[in-house]
Amino acid sequence: MKSVLRSSYGAPSILTVGELPLPIPKPDEVLIRVHRTTVNRTDCGILRGKPFLIRFFTGLRKPSSPTPGTDFAGEIESIGSEVTELAVGDRVFGLGDEGIASQAEFMTFKASGAMTRIPKGIDYSQAVASLEGAHYAYNFINKVDVNANNKVLVNGGTGAIGSAAIQILKSMGAYVTAVTDTKNVDKVTQLGPDRVIDYLQTDFTTDNERYDFVFDAVGKSEFGKCKKLLKPKGIYISSELGPNAENLYLPLITKLRAGKRVIFPIPVNCKRSVYFMASMLAKGLFKPLIDKTYAMHDIRDAYTYVETGQKIGNVVVDYTGD
Repeated sequence: MKSVLRSSYGAPSILTVGELPLPIPKPDEVLIRVHRTTVNRTDCGILRGKPFLIRFFTGLRKPSSPTPGTDFAGEIESIGSEVTELAVGDRVFGLGDEGIASQAEFMTFKASGAMTRIPKGIDYSQAVASLEGAHYAYNFINKVDVNANNKVLVNGGTGAIGSAAIQILKSMGAYVTAVTDTKNVDKVTQLGPDRVIDYLQTDFTTDNERYDFVFDAVGKSEFGKCKKLLKPKGIYISSELGPNAENLYLPLITKLRAGKRVIFPIPVNCKRSVYFMASMLAKGLFKPLIDKTYAMHDIRDAYTYVETGQKIGNVVVDYTGD
Protein backbone atom coordinates (compact mmCIF):
# COMPACT_ATOMS: atom_id res chain seq x y z
CA MET A 1 0.00 0.00 0.00
CA LYS A 2 1.05 3.62 -0.48
CA SER A 3 1.89 5.57 2.64
CA VAL A 4 3.29 8.94 3.63
CA LEU A 5 6.69 8.27 5.20
CA ARG A 6 9.38 9.96 7.27
CA SER A 7 12.31 8.55 9.27
CA SER A 8 13.20 11.60 11.39
CA TYR A 9 11.76 14.81 12.75
CA GLY A 10 11.96 17.78 10.46
CA ALA A 11 10.35 20.05 7.88
CA PRO A 12 7.74 18.98 5.30
CA SER A 13 10.59 18.38 2.83
CA ILE A 14 11.48 15.12 4.63
CA LEU A 15 8.13 13.56 3.71
CA THR A 16 7.93 10.99 0.93
CA VAL A 17 5.28 8.64 -0.43
CA GLY A 18 6.38 5.01 -0.52
CA GLU A 19 5.21 1.43 -0.14
CA LEU A 20 4.50 -0.42 3.10
CA PRO A 21 2.99 -3.88 3.67
CA LEU A 22 -0.75 -3.96 4.13
CA PRO A 23 -1.37 -3.97 7.91
CA ILE A 24 -3.21 -6.94 9.42
CA PRO A 25 -5.79 -6.13 12.10
CA LYS A 26 -5.43 -7.72 15.53
CA PRO A 27 -8.47 -9.53 16.98
CA ASP A 28 -9.78 -6.28 18.52
CA GLU A 29 -8.99 -4.07 15.51
CA VAL A 30 -10.43 -3.18 12.13
CA LEU A 31 -8.64 -2.55 8.83
CA ILE A 32 -9.71 0.75 7.32
CA ARG A 33 -9.35 1.93 3.74
CA VAL A 34 -8.54 5.59 4.30
CA HIS A 35 -10.40 8.04 2.07
CA ARG A 36 -9.51 11.33 3.74
CA THR A 37 -7.30 12.79 6.48
CA THR A 38 -6.49 16.36 7.38
CA VAL A 39 -3.16 18.06 7.85
CA ASN A 40 -3.48 20.11 11.01
CA ARG A 41 -1.43 21.88 13.67
CA THR A 42 -1.09 18.66 15.65
CA ASP A 43 0.32 16.89 12.58
CA CYS A 44 2.81 19.71 12.06
CA GLY A 45 3.94 19.50 15.67
CA ILE A 46 4.41 15.74 15.40
CA LEU A 47 6.27 16.14 12.10
CA ARG A 48 8.83 18.50 13.63
CA GLY A 49 8.79 17.02 17.13
CA LYS A 50 8.05 20.46 18.56
CA PRO A 51 7.39 21.40 21.26
CA PHE A 52 9.80 18.80 22.63
CA LEU A 53 7.17 17.51 25.06
CA ILE A 54 5.37 15.90 22.14
CA ARG A 55 8.29 13.49 21.70
CA PHE A 56 7.40 11.73 24.94
CA PHE A 57 4.37 10.43 23.05
CA THR A 58 5.78 10.10 19.51
CA GLY A 59 9.41 8.99 20.10
CA LEU A 60 12.25 10.85 21.81
CA ARG A 61 15.04 10.66 19.22
CA LYS A 62 13.07 9.72 16.13
CA PRO A 63 9.42 9.05 15.31
CA SER A 64 8.12 5.75 16.63
CA SER A 65 5.97 5.40 13.50
CA PRO A 66 7.18 6.10 9.97
CA THR A 67 3.67 7.17 8.95
CA PRO A 68 2.18 10.40 10.34
CA GLY A 69 -1.49 11.27 10.70
CA THR A 70 -3.91 11.98 13.55
CA ASP A 71 -7.36 11.57 11.99
CA PHE A 72 -9.18 9.69 9.26
CA ALA A 73 -12.44 9.07 7.46
CA GLY A 74 -12.78 5.83 5.54
CA GLU A 75 -14.41 2.45 5.07
CA ILE A 76 -13.89 -0.75 7.03
CA GLU A 77 -12.17 -3.31 4.81
CA SER A 78 -11.95 -6.20 7.31
CA ILE A 79 -12.47 -6.84 11.02
CA GLY A 80 -10.65 -8.74 13.74
CA SER A 81 -12.11 -11.93 15.21
CA GLU A 82 -13.28 -10.22 18.41
CA VAL A 83 -15.02 -7.26 16.75
CA THR A 84 -18.81 -7.44 16.89
CA GLU A 85 -20.07 -3.84 16.91
CA LEU A 86 -18.70 -2.89 13.47
CA ALA A 87 -18.93 -4.54 10.05
CA VAL A 88 -17.13 -4.60 6.73
CA GLY A 89 -18.36 -1.69 4.63
CA ASP A 90 -19.12 0.64 7.55
CA ARG A 91 -18.14 4.24 6.92
CA VAL A 92 -16.18 5.43 9.96
CA PHE A 93 -14.15 8.38 11.17
CA GLY A 94 -11.80 8.75 14.10
CA LEU A 95 -9.03 10.63 15.85
CA GLY A 96 -5.85 10.06 17.85
CA ASP A 97 -3.99 13.24 18.77
CA GLU A 98 -0.76 11.41 19.61
CA GLY A 99 -0.52 9.97 16.09
CA ILE A 100 -2.30 6.97 14.55
CA ALA A 101 -0.42 6.46 11.23
CA SER A 102 -3.50 7.45 9.26
CA GLN A 103 -1.80 9.15 6.30
CA ALA A 104 -1.79 5.99 4.22
CA GLU A 105 -4.13 4.05 1.96
CA PHE A 106 -4.88 1.61 4.79
CA MET A 107 -4.59 1.63 8.57
CA THR A 108 -5.64 -0.48 11.53
CA PHE A 109 -7.50 0.91 14.51
CA LYS A 110 -8.98 -0.50 17.70
CA ALA A 111 -12.71 -1.03 17.35
CA SER A 112 -13.18 0.40 20.84
CA GLY A 113 -11.04 3.46 20.10
CA ALA A 114 -11.98 7.05 19.29
CA MET A 115 -13.97 6.10 16.20
CA THR A 116 -17.61 5.85 15.19
CA ARG A 117 -19.79 5.57 12.10
CA ILE A 118 -20.12 8.59 9.83
CA PRO A 119 -23.70 9.92 9.96
CA LYS A 120 -25.86 9.51 6.86
CA GLY A 121 -25.58 12.36 4.38
CA ILE A 122 -22.08 13.34 5.49
CA ASP A 123 -19.26 12.76 3.02
CA TYR A 124 -15.71 11.73 3.90
CA SER A 125 -14.30 15.25 3.61
CA GLN A 126 -16.96 16.73 5.87
CA ALA A 127 -16.46 13.93 8.38
CA VAL A 128 -12.69 14.21 8.69
CA ALA A 129 -12.83 18.01 8.84
CA SER A 130 -15.06 17.69 11.92
CA LEU A 131 -12.42 16.06 14.10
CA GLU A 132 -9.07 17.58 15.12
CA GLY A 133 -10.01 21.26 15.29
CA ALA A 134 -13.40 20.43 16.76
CA HIS A 135 -11.74 18.22 19.40
CA TYR A 136 -9.71 21.19 20.64
CA ALA A 137 -12.70 23.53 20.42
CA TYR A 138 -14.82 21.12 22.45
CA ASN A 139 -12.03 20.92 25.02
CA PHE A 140 -12.19 24.70 25.37
CA ILE A 141 -15.90 24.59 25.93
CA ASN A 142 -16.16 21.59 28.24
CA LYS A 143 -13.73 23.19 30.70
CA VAL A 144 -16.42 25.71 31.66
CA ASP A 145 -20.19 25.76 32.13
CA VAL A 146 -21.67 27.35 29.02
CA ASN A 147 -25.38 28.13 28.86
CA ALA A 148 -27.81 30.25 26.87
CA ASN A 149 -27.28 33.25 29.15
CA ASN A 150 -23.55 33.44 28.41
CA LYS A 151 -21.71 35.78 26.08
CA VAL A 152 -18.55 34.41 24.45
CA LEU A 153 -15.91 36.05 22.26
CA VAL A 154 -14.00 33.76 19.90
CA ASN A 155 -10.75 35.17 18.52
CA GLY A 156 -9.72 33.35 15.34
CA GLY A 157 -13.09 32.57 13.81
CA THR A 158 -11.70 31.14 10.56
CA GLY A 159 -9.35 28.55 12.08
CA ALA A 160 -10.29 24.90 12.50
CA ILE A 161 -10.66 25.45 16.26
CA GLY A 162 -12.40 28.81 16.09
CA SER A 163 -14.87 27.89 13.35
CA ALA A 164 -15.80 24.77 15.30
CA ALA A 165 -16.09 26.67 18.59
CA ILE A 166 -18.53 29.18 17.07
CA GLN A 167 -20.88 26.43 15.91
CA ILE A 168 -20.67 24.37 19.09
CA LEU A 169 -21.33 27.44 21.23
CA LYS A 170 -24.32 28.45 19.12
CA SER A 171 -25.74 24.92 19.46
CA MET A 172 -25.67 25.56 23.23
CA GLY A 173 -27.54 28.83 22.84
CA ALA A 174 -24.69 31.17 23.77
CA TYR A 175 -24.33 34.70 22.40
CA VAL A 176 -21.19 34.59 20.26
CA THR A 177 -18.96 37.36 18.95
CA ALA A 178 -16.41 36.13 16.41
CA VAL A 179 -13.18 37.90 15.46
CA THR A 180 -11.68 37.56 11.98
CA ASP A 181 -10.06 39.58 9.19
CA THR A 182 -11.70 41.56 6.41
CA LYS A 183 -11.53 38.94 3.66
CA ASN A 184 -13.14 36.27 5.81
CA VAL A 185 -16.00 38.22 7.38
CA ASP A 186 -18.55 36.57 5.07
CA LYS A 187 -17.24 33.05 5.76
CA VAL A 188 -17.40 33.57 9.50
CA THR A 189 -20.84 35.21 9.31
CA GLN A 190 -22.15 32.05 7.63
CA LEU A 191 -21.10 30.03 10.69
CA GLY A 192 -23.85 31.75 12.67
CA PRO A 193 -22.27 34.06 15.29
CA ASP A 194 -24.35 36.94 16.65
CA ARG A 195 -21.64 39.50 15.88
CA VAL A 196 -18.46 39.57 13.77
CA ILE A 197 -15.56 41.93 14.48
CA ASP A 198 -13.05 42.63 11.71
CA TYR A 199 -9.82 43.05 13.66
CA LEU A 200 -8.20 44.88 10.74
CA GLN A 201 -10.80 47.61 11.15
CA THR A 202 -11.38 47.48 14.91
CA ASP A 203 -9.18 46.36 17.80
CA PHE A 204 -11.39 43.68 19.34
CA THR A 205 -9.83 44.24 22.78
CA THR A 206 -11.52 47.67 22.83
CA ASP A 207 -14.99 46.17 22.43
CA ASN A 208 -17.52 47.64 24.87
CA GLU A 209 -19.29 44.31 25.36
CA ARG A 210 -18.41 42.25 28.44
CA TYR A 211 -18.10 38.50 28.15
CA ASP A 212 -18.39 35.47 30.38
CA PHE A 213 -15.68 33.76 28.31
CA VAL A 214 -12.99 34.83 25.86
CA PHE A 215 -11.64 31.97 23.73
CA ASP A 216 -8.43 32.78 21.87
CA ALA A 217 -8.55 29.99 19.29
CA VAL A 218 -5.38 31.14 17.50
CA GLY A 219 -3.27 32.04 20.51
CA LYS A 220 -2.41 35.47 19.13
CA SER A 221 -3.58 37.56 22.05
CA GLU A 222 -3.02 37.29 25.80
CA PHE A 223 -4.86 37.51 29.10
CA GLY A 224 -3.56 40.98 29.91
CA LYS A 225 -5.02 42.43 26.71
CA CYS A 226 -8.32 40.55 26.96
CA LYS A 227 -8.90 40.93 30.70
CA LYS A 228 -10.98 44.09 30.34
CA LEU A 229 -13.38 42.24 28.02
CA LEU A 230 -14.31 39.83 30.80
CA LYS A 231 -17.09 40.11 33.35
CA PRO A 232 -15.91 40.15 37.00
CA LYS A 233 -15.73 36.35 37.13
CA GLY A 234 -15.05 35.83 33.42
CA ILE A 235 -12.66 33.20 32.06
CA TYR A 236 -9.95 33.47 29.40
CA ILE A 237 -8.81 30.35 27.50
CA SER A 238 -6.11 30.21 24.81
CA SER A 239 -4.99 27.48 22.41
CA GLU A 240 -1.33 28.45 22.95
CA LEU A 241 1.04 28.83 25.91
CA GLY A 242 1.16 32.61 25.59
CA PRO A 243 4.14 34.96 26.20
CA ASN A 244 6.72 33.26 28.44
CA ALA A 245 4.34 30.30 28.76
CA GLU A 246 2.10 32.41 30.98
CA ASN A 247 -0.97 30.29 30.31
CA LEU A 248 0.63 27.46 32.28
CA TYR A 249 1.01 29.42 35.52
CA LEU A 250 -1.75 32.04 35.25
CA PRO A 251 -4.48 29.44 35.89
CA LEU A 252 -3.09 28.88 39.39
CA ILE A 253 -2.44 32.55 40.13
CA THR A 254 -5.83 33.77 38.90
CA LYS A 255 -7.68 30.96 40.69
CA LEU A 256 -6.22 32.12 44.01
CA ARG A 257 -7.46 35.66 43.36
CA ALA A 258 -11.05 34.48 42.81
CA GLY A 259 -11.78 37.05 40.07
CA LYS A 260 -11.17 36.91 36.36
CA ARG A 261 -9.46 33.64 35.56
CA VAL A 262 -7.28 31.82 33.04
CA ILE A 263 -7.84 28.14 32.25
CA PHE A 264 -5.47 26.11 30.10
CA PRO A 265 -7.53 23.66 28.02
CA ILE A 266 -5.56 20.40 28.13
CA PRO A 267 -7.20 18.27 25.41
CA VAL A 268 -8.39 14.89 26.64
CA ASN A 269 -10.75 12.08 25.68
CA CYS A 270 -10.70 11.93 21.88
CA LYS A 271 -13.46 9.33 21.95
CA ARG A 272 -15.85 11.71 23.70
CA SER A 273 -15.07 14.39 21.13
CA VAL A 274 -15.61 12.04 18.16
CA TYR A 275 -18.98 10.89 19.48
CA PHE A 276 -19.99 14.47 20.26
CA MET A 277 -19.14 15.64 16.75
CA ALA A 278 -20.95 12.67 15.19
CA SER A 279 -24.05 13.80 17.07
CA MET A 280 -23.58 17.40 15.92
CA LEU A 281 -23.25 16.28 12.29
CA ALA A 282 -26.25 13.96 12.51
CA LYS A 283 -28.41 16.79 13.87
CA GLY A 284 -27.27 19.23 11.19
CA LEU A 285 -25.72 21.53 13.79
CA PHE A 286 -22.21 21.54 12.37
CA LYS A 287 -20.70 22.27 8.96
CA PRO A 288 -16.90 22.16 8.86
CA LEU A 289 -14.96 24.89 7.13
CA ILE A 290 -12.71 23.38 4.43
CA ASP A 291 -9.98 25.41 2.77
CA LYS A 292 -8.08 23.16 0.36
CA THR A 293 -7.90 19.51 -0.66
CA TYR A 294 -4.60 17.92 -1.70
CA ALA A 295 -3.77 14.59 -3.31
CA MET A 296 -1.56 12.16 -1.40
CA HIS A 297 1.45 12.83 -3.62
CA ASP A 298 1.19 16.54 -2.74
CA ILE A 299 1.50 15.89 1.00
CA ARG A 300 4.59 18.13 1.32
CA ASP A 301 2.63 21.03 -0.13
CA ALA A 302 -0.23 20.38 2.29
CA TYR A 303 2.05 20.54 5.33
CA THR A 304 3.90 23.57 3.96
CA TYR A 305 0.63 25.42 3.47
CA VAL A 306 -0.65 24.60 6.95
CA GLU A 307 2.64 25.82 8.46
CA THR A 308 2.14 29.25 6.85
CA GLY A 309 -0.64 29.83 9.37
CA GLN A 310 -2.88 31.10 6.59
CA LYS A 311 -5.29 28.18 6.26
CA ILE A 312 -9.01 28.75 6.63
CA GLY A 313 -10.60 25.95 8.62
CA ASN A 314 -9.30 22.56 7.52
CA VAL A 315 -6.87 21.22 4.93
CA VAL A 316 -7.97 17.80 3.62
CA VAL A 317 -5.89 15.07 1.94
CA ASP A 318 -7.58 12.69 -0.52
CA TYR A 319 -6.17 9.15 -0.68
CA THR A 320 -8.48 7.81 -3.38
CA GLY A 321 -7.11 9.59 -6.45
CA ASP A 322 -3.41 8.65 -6.51
